Amino acid sequence: MKNITRKATYIGAGAGLVLFALFGLLPGSLLGGAAGINLAGWIFGLPVKPGLVSRIIVLGSMLVGVLVSGIAIVTVTSSVGWLVGSVIETGEETREAAAEEKVKTGHK
Repeated sequence: MKNITRKATYIGAGAGLVLFALFGLLPGSLLGGAAGINLAGWIFGLPVKPGLVSRIIVLGSMLVGVLVSGIAIVTVTSSVGWLVGSVIETGEETREAAAEEKVKTGHK
C-alpha cells in the first residue's frame, strides 16, 4: 500500500467516523435497545420489570448496537477510500509507464 492509498484510507475512515456520529449513533442505540428489551422479555417475561439485571441487559445491548453500527460504517467508508486510492494510484502508475515508453521509443 503506497502513500496515496494509505491517505485515502485514512480519509475514508475519518469520513466514516463523522457519518457514524451523524447517522449511526442514534439508530444503533435504538435497535440495540429494542433487542435488549426483547432479550430481557425472553428471560424475565413481558412486560419487563424495571429491575437492575434487565436494565443491564438493555444497556449492554445498546452498547453492542452502537459498536456494530460504528464498525460497519467505518469499515465500509475505509474500504471505499482504499478502493479510490488504489484506482488513483493505478492510474498514476499507468501514466508513468506510458511516459517511460514514449521516452524509450522516441515518440513525442
